[in-house]
Amino acid sequence: MTTIREEYNRKLVSADEAVKCVQDGDWLDYGQAVSFPNDLDAALAKRAGELHDVKIRSAITMRPIKSIEADKDGTSFTLNLWHCSGIDRKYIAQGRAFHQPMLFRDCGSYYDKGYAPVNIAMITVSEMDQYGNFSYGLSNCVSQSLLDAADTIILEENPTMPFVYGMERDHINIRDVDYVVRSTTDVATLPPPKASETDKKIAENLFPYLHDGMTLQLGIGGTPNALGSLIAKSDLKDLGMHTELMSDGYLDLYKAGKITNKKKELHRGKGVFSVCNGSRELYDFLDHNIDIISAPMDYVNSFATITKMDNFISINGCIAVDLYGQVSSESVGTRQISGTGGQLDFVSGAYRSNGGGSFLTLHSTFTDKNGNVHSNIKPKFTGGDIITTPRTQADHIVTEYGVAGLIGRTTWERAEALISIAHPAVRDELIAEAEKQGIWRRSNKR
Repeated sequence: MTTIREEYNRKLVSADEAVKCVQDGDWLDYGQAVSFPNDLDAALAKRAGELHDVKIRSAITMRPIKSIEADKDGTSFTLNLWHCSGIDRKYIAQGRAFHQPMLFRDCGSYYDKGYAPVNIAMITVSEMDQYGNFSYGLSNCVSQSLLDAADTIILEENPTMPFVYGMERDHINIRDVDYVVRSTTDVATLPPPKASETDKKIAENLFPYLHDGMTLQLGIGGTPNALGSLIAKSDLKDLGMHTELMSDGYLDLYKAGKITNKKKELHRGKGVFSVCNGSRELYDFLDHNIDIISAPMDYVNSFATITKMDNFISINGCIAVDLYGQVSSESVGTRQISGTGGQLDFVSGAYRSNGGGSFLTLHSTFTDKNGNVHSNIKPKFTGGDIITTPRTQADHIVTEYGVAGLIGRTTWERAEALISIAHPAVRDELIAEAEKQGIWRRSNKR
């Protein structure tokens, strides 16, 4: 009978050897965020010019992709992205990558139902334990679904990937793997974004809506970090964590003793996440931490899951809002910035939670590269902007000038509320546009 170690040694190969199985026309999957296979990607880059029409699928890239960088004329590799980082936006702008729209709660099902074919899966995992198991670590996400869909599975075993406990579909055994490669590169980290003075003001406006015992879902960015700092210094207590993406904002709350998960109706005593990126300190905090469990995205983002928790508060960023309450969180015009991800999942789920609600935050203005200032609250979307959250689902919108509640409000009430939190310099212009659009009542405030 073959032992676990013998099985491992039989499947252990170099990165160069592993990528020899890639053929013209294949679909490769790199997983998402920190599951990116650094050494395998570098080995694949050596085959640029030799291979033709290989499609790579990934999301939230945290480092330059060497295979894409090496393929100067774009004939060998095409990058396809579920969700975009700053690096990914660059590749899209260069015509070397394309966005692949999705909802996070459904992303796993695209693999399960055959809509996202996978010839070869290459993902980074933790070191193997004594039982032959590799943890998916920081990217439970859709890892099991994409591996189940793959014809060939190559694991990049990385000692810097934390071993994270999970509730289900959180690991793979050596017997179910075709090849194992030992990584020589630390997994990618992401410095926590710095909170601006505007971020801090938005956090202050949002803070009165928070209370003891709530379960908190935070997005990533300056405002969530500012809010985390505000909560850490406050008297709030016994908060819960249930989030698609865990970032350093949560680490601050754990260190301050604010998150105990004692009041959650579901997974009491356990913080729950699906994907994580952040600092090395955050990764070390998660390693073999029994207080926190990972779960697949289709569970974490499910309405059925979220609504089992009372007082569920969801806080995410967005790019722009129009006077009807439509929210764009993923593009500027037709330029892809990020992706739908799980925003709509949590906006809708939090509304259905008893005592819950959602908040979408944005700066009231942005300054373009020429120094011109523009409002992020717009009369209407006309430039091809992707609507992430429809007006029928948008709950609270928050800027540095206040909070606008939209649920149940008429078009004229929405226009008045949103204009009240726009930058003062553009309010008269927005009122004039609202009048043209027939959504400004004569007795409305000016």
